[in-house]
Amino acid sequence: MSDCGCEIEVESAAQARVLWQLLAINLTMFVAELVAGLIADSAALLADSLDMLADAGVYTVSLYAVSRSARMRAWAAMSSGYLQVGLGGLALLEVARRLVTGPSPDPLYMIAVSVVSLMANVICLRLVSRHREGGVHMRASFIFSQNDVIANSAVILGGLLVAMTSWYQWDLVVGAGIGLLVLSGGWRILRDARRALTKPASGSPNGNE
Repeated sequence: MSDCGCEIEVESAAQARVLWQLLAINLTMFVAELVAGLIADSAALLADSLDMLADAGVYTVSLYAVSRSARMRAWAAMSSGYLQVGLGGLALLEVARRLVTGPSPDPLYMIAVSVVSLMANVICLRLVSRHREGGVHMRASFIFSQNDVIANSAVILGGLLVAMTSWYQWDLVVGAGIGLLVLSGGWRILRDARRALTKPASGSPNGNE
């Protein structure tokens, strides 16, 4: 059997195609949730929009890492992790600011937009799940897609709780939870990336695992 690297090229092309789709979906939903969050005055929606932006950054970095060495993919994943940590911190700062100013979110907006976002992220999760073993950069994309589904479900729950109880602080609770979720995802991928960087290089010429 010839070692032409054809399988690697096909896998890389498939990964790139999926990542472009994920990038387009997440950028679209970032804009939609940012606008909706400002209209609805919802910290949870704004935090989720930052999560979408972070994921778009992850997919952009992962696109750069496709077809490159395992070490380069690990560095790309580490960059994605730091991006997630930074935007998770921004989400928590926004929650803290709204804790002082006093939010009054529109629960119907929260629920409607989050249902659409949840549908988009379920599609993203299905797309990337087939490639989650394709390197640390793809595992990062899978982790963050999982987090998106959790975050959207939390915003829907928060909207329902606000509607039923009129206690608007549920919006802040959910927003803080999403910020912590983004931070947690960032730390997880940083841990994976560091482990990949310290792993002994394989014998392949290009360093691919």
